[in-house]
Amino acid sequence: MLMDYKGSVTVKIDGIAASAASVIAMAGSKVLMSPVSMLMIHNPMTAAFGNSAEMQKAIDMLGSVKDSILNAYEIKTGMSRTKLSHLMDAETWMDANKAMELGFADEIMKRTVEDIETPAVSMMYSKAAVVNSLMDKISTKCKIEKTTEPEKTGRKVDDLYDRLNLMKF
Repeated sequence: MLMDYKGSVTVKIDGIAASAASVIAMAGSKVLMSPVSMLMIHNPMTAAFGNSAEMQKAIDMLGSVKDSILNAYEIKTGMSRTKLSHLMDAETWMDANKAMELGFADEIMKRTVEDIETPAVSMMYSKAAVVNSLMDKISTKCKIEKTTEPEKTGRKVDDLYDRLNLMKF
C-alpha cells in the first residue's frame, strides 16, 4: 500500500488478492489492479474442536467475521449486503475488469516500457551470453603473441579435417 501526502491510501494489486488479502485491499481509498491480477472473495472459515457449545461459539464467531467482511466490501463497492453475501457464498474470483465493474477496484493499472525498471543484475538465462562469455575467457587465456613468422609444417588442411572427423562419434 502506498500513502500519499494527504493521508489517503492507494492499494496496488499486481498478483492475487484472495481471501483476507481482498479484505485488506478494501482499506484503500483507491484500489488499482494490474490487468493480469485477480481478486477473490469467500465466506470466512475456521477449524473447531470440542463439544456442541464450542461448535456454537465457532459458528457465532464466523457470523461476526462475515458481518465485518461484508462491512468492508459494502463500504468500498456500495453493493447490497445480500448481493455481497451471495458472491461470498459462491467463492467469487474476479479479474481486474470484473472487480472494477463490481466496485472492488477503482482503476486498472497501465504499464509502459518506460515504467518498468531494468534490474541491475539480470537473472535470465541466455545461451548466447553464456557462449560469448566462455569464448571471451578462452580467447583471453589462449592469446598467442606473434613475434615471428609462424613455422610451416607442410601439413594439408584436408588431412587435418580427416583426422578431426575420425574423432567424431
